[in-house]
Amino acid sequence: MNPPALLRMTAPLREDFEIAYHDIGSADSAATLALVAGIHGDELNGVFVLSRLAHFLGGVAADQQPGHRLCARVIVVPAVNILGVNTRNRRWPFDATDINRMFPGYNAGETTQRIAHAVMELTRQAHYRIDIHSSNLDFEELPQVRLYEPNDAERGSARLFGLSAVIERPMNAVFTSTIGHAWRSSGGQNFVLQAGQAGVLQPAHCDRLFHALVAFLSRTGVLTGVELSDPDEEGHYFGLGHTFPLISEHAGLFVSRLAVGRWLQAGDLIGQVYDGFNGELRHEVKAPMAGLLSGIRRQPLLFEGDLIARIQTRQPVAEGVDTYLHSQGQ
Repeated sequence: MNPPALLRMTAPLREDFEIAYHDIGSADSAATLALVAGIHGDELNGVFVLSRLAHFLGGVAADQQPGHRLCARVIVVPAVNILGVNTRNRRWPFDATDINRMFPGYNAGETTQRIAHAVMELTRQAHYRIDIHSSNLDFEELPQVRLYEPNDAERGSARLFGLSAVIERPMNAVFTSTIGHAWRSSGGQNFVLQAGQAGVLQPAHCDRLFHALVAFLSRTGVLTGVELSDPDEEGHYFGLGHTFPLISEHAGLFVSRLAVGRWLQAGDLIGQVYDGFNGELRHEVKAPMAGLLSGIRRQPLLFEGDLIARIQTRQPVAEGVDTYLHSQGQ
């Protein structure tokens, strides 16, 4: 049986195409949970994780997983920007627009506005809503939960994923055009999960996200009978002002051997900047403070003013350092 389609569209010189989704569980009631990924076509981690999750939940619903029971209806959209995924394009290929700047959408508007509207209509009914992203092509993010002006219920539920970092982000003009902000008008609880780097599929990050989603479904009562095989990571909550973006003061080739998720002490080496012509070491990049390395640059070509790393601190840092918070993923 063909899966339901979020939206069907025609093309001038090729076959028609559609954005498919999974509707799993009893259709007698509204969905309890809605998950979307692939709003940006080059963010493959989320697409892979949600396709795996849909396969797993479909097996549970079909009684193919003994002892497991799906207690609520779940909507899963693995790839919103289906053409972008197929052409390895972050934006919608026809007009180069960013779908995550089109919400809440418009049913009679341009193609990406209609896509955004269709996603909103499908997912607004759910009580829990999750939008999954990676960073961009240059930057890698630790698997994390992001909250934007959350309520107390969202702060509590964010810990149910069992990820090592729950991070509050400031509201700004960029976020107000995203699906995460548009969902807020429908109530419920809304989460952005961020993990990895765009343009590649990172199995370790994907496994961690899959486990986090299954843990969330289990702890919210959507799924029963699951024995979580992997222990939760030690969780840390970082409020507003606890994120420090480390900005480059030098240009060159940036080299780092650090993995995201490492706890740093002030003065720890993060990476080196080399001259791209003569190979001379120009600068050693060191942590200016202690904290959790939640993101690091993977693009070696570095210009002055580029973001090198993001450090989550236990104590608040100076105001105004959130300039770079929305330059990746969202």
